[in-house]
Amino acid sequence: MTTENTAQLLSLAEVKNILVKVEKERKELLYEQRIALEHAQRFARLPAAKSKSLIDELKKLDGVDISQAYKIADILPETEDDVRTLFAKERVSISKETIKEILDLVVKYYVK
Repeated sequence: MTTENTAQLLSLAEVKNILVKVEKERKELLYEQRIALEHAQRFARLPAAKSKSLIDELKKLDGVDISQAYKIADILPETEDDVRTLFAKERVSISKETIKEILDLVVKYYVK
């Protein structure tokens, strides 16, 4: 018997959009949904479309898997140390070149 992984990764911006839509349909969110929406509104710094585009570009880089791409898109690291921190638990170390590419992409999609 095989089990399939049906979990889907979502960026904070996507979570925010989903919960706003649910809130409009139901008029009231459950407690956990309200907390999640407040968190997403506070910390999602990119619109969902930009976040998705950034994730797509990040996935193309060497050493960046899909879950890391989502983390990067949600956190939007600003320094090399920030990027290294995101990869600290990984078995493979990330190259300086890839770190630079990640930071360049973040700047491309997110300007303060």
